[in-house]
Amino acid sequence: MNDYKLLTLSGAELEPWLDHVAALRIRVFRDFPYLYDGSLEYEAKYLRTYVETDSAVCVLALNGEQVVGASTGLALADETEEFRRPFEQSGWNVDDIFYCAESVLLPEHRGAGFYKGFFREREAQAHALGKSISVFCAVQRPQDHPLKPADYQPLDAIWQHFGYNAEAGLLTEFSWKDVGDAEETAKPMQFYLKQLV
Repeated sequence: MNDYKLLTLSGAELEPWLDHVAALRIRVFRDFPYLYDGSLEYEAKYLRTYVETDSAVCVLALNGEQVVGASTGLALADETEEFRRPFEQSGWNVDDIFYCAESVLLPEHRGAGFYKGFFREREAQAHALGKSISVFCAVQRPQDHPLKPADYQPLDAIWQHFGYNAEAGLLTEFSWKDVGDAEETAKPMQFYLKQLV
């Protein structure tokens, strides 16, 4: 029997959970479409941002005491240049925007309502910070990618259900090493936006 719950953390509250979130990110992002060949060293550095940034939030999905999912977010102004640049170049005020970073959930725990909770808790943080727009981005892979599973279903319909739509022309690139590759390569990332009420 499952003992599901969400745990919303910020700052130092996240510290004891960092290794769990790092391992989860490596495991889930290894699958298509990300194909991320991650390292614990990079993850430790990346996740420090969520401990050290006042605007950040981390939502953990737990089954008992086991971390089965995680979702993070922070003010876009606190994100890296790769994420801010497309908004700044297009004339958006980054101070109005909350950036929903990853939502990762082990496949065997999908369908339990965690995704809805991830968006709810991150948007609550956005409201608490006075943000009027919530955004995230997702990697764009070619339809004929050789590692795309035959039964792969894009998540666009789910994102639209939660009020997020692709914003035409709002793209960035982010580099990582794909599974099976020797070097990092830049990947196109599409931004999805929602106006918060």
